[in-house]
Amino acid sequence: MASQNILLLPGDGIGPEVTTAAQRVINWFGKHGTTKFEIESDLVGGAAYDAHGVAVTDAAVKRAFEADAILFGAVGGPKWDDVPYEHRPEAGLLRLRKDLDLFANLRPAICYPALANASSLKKEVVEGLDILILRELTGGTYFGEPKEIVTLENGDKRAVDTQVYTTPEIARIARVAFELARTRSNKVTSMEKHNVMRSGVLWKEVVINVYETEGYGDVQLEHMLADAGGMQLVRNPKQFDVIVTDNLFGDLLSDVASMLTGSLGMLPSASLGSPDEKTGKRYSLYEPVHGSAPDITGKGIANPIAMIASFGMCLRYSFGMISEADMLDKAISAALASGARTSDIADGGNAMGTTEMADAIIAELESLA
Repeated sequence: MASQNILLLPGDGIGPEVTTAAQRVINWFGKHGTTKFEIESDLVGGAAYDAHGVAVTDAAVKRAFEADAILFGAVGGPKWDDVPYEHRPEAGLLRLRKDLDLFANLRPAICYPALANASSLKKEVVEGLDILILRELTGGTYFGEPKEIVTLENGDKRAVDTQVYTTPEIARIARVAFELARTRSNKVTSMEKHNVMRSGVLWKEVVINVYETEGYGDVQLEHMLADAGGMQLVRNPKQFDVIVTDNLFGDLLSDVASMLTGSLGMLPSASLGSPDEKTGKRYSLYEPVHGSAPDITGKGIANPIAMIASFGMCLRYSFGMISEADMLDKAISAALASGARTSDIADGGNAMGTTEMADAIIAELESLA
């Protein structure tokens, strides 16, 4: 029997709650399939800071390098607002992304048929929605230097965040976009701000060069300013297939897209590195797009679907278990169609808790099996 090693990093807030729900689904597939899942756990974020004084330990990073895939919950919360900046909970996630070179962040926005009315937009605008936002994850504003707050001679302060991109960084994310589009509806929309940002000028130039010189002419390519893209996501989201953009804009646009689906609790994500030339293995981290949600932590009402669907992306992109990933997607859709709802998507009806939603999805897996 094949074996896959998964490192669980539950983190803070509702992270442990939704990770527990996902682990139940992992265990189900381990019992009913041909793959054995070896699961390890470690601390990250505020939990790691409380225990070790850092947002992620060297030992945990070493485990991440050794794992076949990482499932990550959420980090942060008011408890850690005043810790040193370099040790803030989010620093743990940023270190994992940078050290493992997880440059390609895939954020699907899918409107399940049963949730078309849960969106803040009209049903006809979002029904059948299936788009993929591809965010460059290891460059740009979040990692550019200098990044500092300095005190000027007159006592005023100046804050600097630097937007930096190189040709290779843009080219590799463009290739991923075109390859993904070929598995979907064969359309890529590249979003940047070349009208006011020099990094946007380079971004557009490199994307066009990759498109024209590397044999992607079969894919439809269009360019859109990122602010206009945000407007179009709300106006007519189904015009898009794959959206490729930088780190900062990708962060913003994917959160806009989350509300098209009804809730942040519905959005999974995958962060992927480059495949190893010899083994084909790539480092990978899967996480829900939602945050730690300290306001509902411990109440048992968090929506686990984004976390469970993140495991589905893990099955698809890390383990090549396509039929199992499709089966999990069908189980989630069927559970929603049966009326299963957590409070964020309940639309005034009866809401169930985190555990009960996981129960509903596992019950559908049993039916499909």
